[in-house]
Amino acid sequence: MGQTEQQRVFDGWLRNHQGLFFKVVRAYAFTPQDQEDLFQEIAAQVWRSIPGFRGDAAATTWIYRVALNAAIAWTQKERRHRDGKQSLDGVEPAFLQASPAADPRIEWLYEQIRQLNEIDRSLTLLLLDGFSYKEMAAMLGITENYVGVKINRIKSHLTGKSREETGNGI
Repeated sequence: MGQTEQQRVFDGWLRNHQGLFFKVVRAYAFTPQDQEDLFQEIAAQVWRSIPGFRGDAAATTWIYRVALNAAIAWTQKERRHRDGKQSLDGVEPAFLQASPAADPRIEWLYEQIRQLNEIDRSLTLLLLDGFSYKEMAAMLGITENYVGVKINRIKSHLTGKSREETGNGI
């Protein structure tokens, strides 16, 4: 694949799946600077992955797999390098500035998702985007049964948190 074709595919994926990029970024990065860094990392990984895309899976599935793996690797790397970093809280990344005003319920949900472990975060994002248990299992390298067990636990956890804070379920 030539670089021009790779650029065309990348531009199309970025345009058509930008919401997917943002969901993963919001779930794995907490500060605006980290969100900007993670977005760049995911975009770079997606770019590098294009020559390996054979079309066996849908582009969305491929992009999710690459984005989640990049986010998990970035999170682990950031944990090791967190000391000595300056916080840029209050500086909003450019890619979030264009997003519409957020619904407080969505903000609450993302806050809860950020508190989950990496696998649970990934499963939650995939569930919210309507992937089947089979697709989730294939993307994350776990069994369908384990996906079901984890999702039931996540739902129970989130419902409990919602009841604690609001007196209602989700």
